[in-house]
Amino acid sequence: MKTSSARATPEPLTAQTAKGCVATNLALPGFGSLMARRAVGYPQAALTVVGFGLTLWFGGRFVIYCLQNWSAVYDPEGDPLEKLTAIWFGVRWAFLGFVLVAASWLWSLTTNSALLHSARPPIASAKPPVLN
Repeated sequence: MKTSSARATPEPLTAQTAKGCVATNLALPGFGSLMARRAVGYPQAALTVVGFGLTLWFGGRFVIYCLQNWSAVYDPEGDPLEKLTAIWFGVRWAFLGFVLVAASWLWSLTTNSALLHSARPPIASAKPPVLN
């Protein structure tokens, strides 16, 4: 029975568990670190979720803006600098979300390296298995 709420140091992972955590970190940065019981996974996961949210929300709004203003965006007579400025104002928050996800992913690569480095090698048995 657990008598205190003090955090225990994370146990060393087996090689197979470390590889599973690395695969999860590649798909969703931070969540593999949380599976490996590393505290660094919380800010990584928060960065990932916030970045995905920004990208989805503002990216969707940008697509709607482009569809509603299709003729103005592709007007050959319009001012190109004005069009680019309008497009930038529509896409800048989605781009920030993309940058946050990329930063989280790069951060998780360093965690992946540490996870694989700290993994225990598989236990080798003293004698080979018996073949029937």
